[in-house]
Amino acid sequence: MKAVPEMFGCLVFNEKVMQERLPKDTYKLMKKSFQDGKRMSLEVATVVANAMKDWAIENGATHYTHWFQPMTGITAEKHDSFITPTDNGGAIMEFSGKELVRGEPDASSFPSGGLRATFEARGYTAWDPTSYAFIKEGSLCIPTAFCSYGGEALDQKTPLLRSMEALSKQALRVLKLFGNDDVTGVKTTVGPEQEYFLISREMYEARKDLIYTGRTLFGCKPPKGQEMDDHYFGTLKPAVSSFMADLDETLWKLGVLAKTKHNEVAPAQHELAPIFTTSNIAVDHNQLTMEMMKKVAERHGMVCLLHEKPFEGVNGSGKHNNWSMITNTGTNLLEPGQTPYENAQFLLFLCAVIKAVDEYQDMLRISVASAANDHRLGAHEAPPAVMSIFVGDELMEILEAIEMNRPYDSKETVQMKIGVHVLPKFPKDNTDRNRTSPFAFTGNRFEFRMAGSSQSIASPNTVLNTAVAEELRLFSEELEGAKDFTSALHNLIRKTIGDHKRILFNGNGYDDCWIEEAKRRNLSNLKTTPEALTHLLDEKNIALFTTHKVFSQLEMKSRYEINLESYCKTLNIEALTMIDMATHDIFPAVSAYAAQLAANAAAKGAFAGCTAEKKLIEKISALTDSFYEDLEKLETALAGAEPLADSKDAAFYYKDNVLSAMQALRTDADALEQLTAADFWPYPSYGDMLFSIK
Repeated sequence: MKAVPEMFGCLVFNEKVMQERLPKDTYKLMKKSFQDGKRMSLEVATVVANAMKDWAIENGATHYTHWFQPMTGITAEKHDSFITPTDNGGAIMEFSGKELVRGEPDASSFPSGGLRATFEARGYTAWDPTSYAFIKEGSLCIPTAFCSYGGEALDQKTPLLRSMEALSKQALRVLKLFGNDDVTGVKTTVGPEQEYFLISREMYEARKDLIYTGRTLFGCKPPKGQEMDDHYFGTLKPAVSSFMADLDETLWKLGVLAKTKHNEVAPAQHELAPIFTTSNIAVDHNQLTMEMMKKVAERHGMVCLLHEKPFEGVNGSGKHNNWSMITNTGTNLLEPGQTPYENAQFLLFLCAVIKAVDEYQDMLRISVASAANDHRLGAHEAPPAVMSIFVGDELMEILEAIEMNRPYDSKETVQMKIGVHVLPKFPKDNTDRNRTSPFAFTGNRFEFRMAGSSQSIASPNTVLNTAVAEELRLFSEELEGAKDFTSALHNLIRKTIGDHKRILFNGNGYDDCWIEEAKRRNLSNLKTTPEALTHLLDEKNIALFTTHKVFSQLEMKSRYEINLESYCKTLNIEALTMIDMATHDIFPAVSAYAAQLAANAAAKGAFAGCTAEKKLIEKISALTDSFYEDLEKLETALAGAEPLADSKDAAFYYKDNVLSAMQALRTDADALEQLTAADFWPYPSYGDMLFSIK
């Protein structure tokens, strides 16, 4: 194995490679294009394409693909070889600037929410030069945006890039007011912590529900789960350690800054966290991470489960989105400094975030809405569906002092006292951590904890960037015309705190009392995806995204339809899978076991009297009757969804009727599993799966 610095990014056409391989003038023009956000000329693109092709071939690539992120939640790619025929019957390897800059995949077969009809196939991919190309499995992968023939965004990346530009534009206006004339750009940075489960491939392949839906639709809790808290940060099992080492090496070669790895709370659950990077690159890297997790797991005889709730009764998996803003000069705009009370610039940007989260709490909830994540949010293992912000005690006191217009008594840095003299002293952080908060300030960034493990982080970051951009726009307009900037700034910060302090909450988000308190504060509690999505097209939300040109109204309508359809399709597949498993596997297995019990009872005859077999048969028989009745009810509920043409009506029908019928069937099946001999039960148990990796 090579040393990590030597290995890192060896499959990436990064700035170091460009500097080595591009002519100096081309390299300067390309770098200027990155910094200024201006389109690159075809002449420059042609030179870059040729150098990129030569480098890729030297590293074993034979094909290239425009790698994009359609509205499926995963990535897509169409591969073309570099091969070009010659007149003498031979072939050469070519790659043009036009092929680098633009691709033309079929746009009709991706989710479009009505933007594209089936017969309207043309779509375009456009090179995103701010995200480095890389080699994956013999193909040069070029990160791109994806749009329709009419120019509408059909992907996750295009709106994200637009939102980043919007935030940078408005942040610069604010920074100029503070005299930061040397700042020419502001980027948002993200570090997404990725949770996942590992189980053996053999057990995965024996579970239709995992294969078809990514989660277990049946299964009762094992005698031991996560109750002992002995898995969290525990010693890695050899097979898991080997997988993680392979994953790190794979990601490092692709330039992904994989940093932290550990066991998570639930048995078989783990986490990987990267170092922060620019938002669009972080999105690309997280998509790569999820893909490589699955492929590396396969090499180790395991399967990586990224579903938000693969096992009922144990913790689900999320993706903590650590978000901040940084200038091109290296200043973190959410860094409080030693005296945050006196740091007016920090306080203004903090207030922009607080106001944005309060006013667009519905959009942040929508950005993480899915059928899968509905199982996780509010389940005492993830934040509730109620949006709130944790800022910690010191910041809360500072904000209250400003609101009340009184001096703040600054606290000296507290040294942690552990009570063992040999241990070194270290300063106590200004804020604690609050895992129950959906949006927590953690020192110099905000951690948005509601995102689901399988979801793209493009959507929550697009919403966050745009909402903050809007508040910075409003702040700029108010301050730019002020006669007394200092006085206007103080009044603006004070008013914002007073108007939006309802969103601030440092307590236990799991406590039922908080849900009641949130209701009194008039905070939204959109528990399910259909409830959340009904607000996507609210007038204020359309105004937000169209004002900053992140989405057109047509693009927002398309996403509304796509997300509702995805919800319905997910539940439809799950219901059909349950019916298949119940009909072809569970019912025959239980019947066979009951028959065996009856045969055993008959063999004992009158000598045995009231046998244990008879009692067990009676329990199983009653449960089997209920199971079959609930199976028929699920079939009826599912049939009722077929005539519903309106996507909103269909989504609420699935939520209110199909989902409840699925849960009733599961309750019966799980009870039957507890009564049926393991040799007869057709699937690996929870205990088998969660403790299968050694």
